[in-house]
Amino acid sequence: MTHWWSRVRPDNFTLALLCTVLLASFLPMRGAAAMVLDDVTDVAIAALFFLHGARLPRESIVAGLLHWRLHLTILACTFLLFPLLGLAFKPLQGWLLTPELYIGVLFLCTLPSTVQSSIAFTSMAGGNVPAAVVSASLSSILGVFLTPLLLALLAGTSGGMHNPGQAIVSIMLQLLVPFVAGHLLRPWIAGWVQRQRALLRYTDQATILLVVYSAFGEAVNEGLWSKTPLLSLLGVALVAAVLLGVAMPLITLLARRMGFNRADEITIVFCGSKKSLATGVPIAKVLFAGGSLGAIVLPVMIYHQIQLIVCAVIAKRYARTAPAQDAVPPGR
Repeated sequence: MTHWWSRVRPDNFTLALLCTVLLASFLPMRGAAAMVLDDVTDVAIAALFFLHGARLPRESIVAGLLHWRLHLTILACTFLLFPLLGLAFKPLQGWLLTPELYIGVLFLCTLPSTVQSSIAFTSMAGGNVPAAVVSASLSSILGVFLTPLLLALLAGTSGGMHNPGQAIVSIMLQLLVPFVAGHLLRPWIAGWVQRQRALLRYTDQATILLVVYSAFGEAVNEGLWSKTPLLSLLGVALVAAVLLGVAMPLITLLARRMGFNRADEITIVFCGSKKSLATGVPIAKVLFAGGSLGAIVLPVMIYHQIQLIVCAVIAKRYARTAPAQDAVPPGR
């Protein structure tokens, strides 16, 4: 019983997310305080992506770029397979999912991969870590452009999204420019970033919690919980579980059919199946400013927890079954 619970028990960050949602539900910011919080959140997001850029080693980019076939496969899973799977849930709109929650599911499907957890699970399972660093980082950068465009294509005007072109410019200014600035300054600040790695991890999480509190507080003020039936909330959890349950076997099968070795298969499975909460919430804040932001980020939050539980189990299974001679080829 204890062993089973250790697998499914939410991590501390997920528990903090739940507490943040509860806090926003009962004590949301209003008026001038909400406007100040919104400005503080924008600054925190810019700082978050600045530090992401500063953490990305140039050597990892050079080593990983040589493996273009793997990167294209992961990007196809992230930005092609998932959006197609998202469209398959459209019949649920209206009776199981509210329109806002279905837009949230489509938004989830268009998001880039995670960075930290994709790399961590790839390493735990014995995969190609340098390639994972490049693929996950490349996915996050391309997501700035592709997520708004894909969502506009899938949801059209029904998504309540701002003009995709304007959204891309806004996202670039808020996310991509700080990311590039951080990477360009890496020669001078990399040592400090490395020494403060543990502290900065909590800074990342605090930023996400701040954005979630702001988003849900705004949504609660607009009547999120009164407009969202319990059946729809359960439906979102079911959709998130089915989405991951279908995507991971398909991605694994694709990697094997394409002839990738075991280390590369692991990288494709973890980088290709994960969706970024850290990138998704800031992008949603830009795309749906003034809209039903809380309902739209809810599927991302639920998927986040499910993917952590499932990927932890699969990573341990890969590690247990690793052949003794299994190794990542040089330069891969």
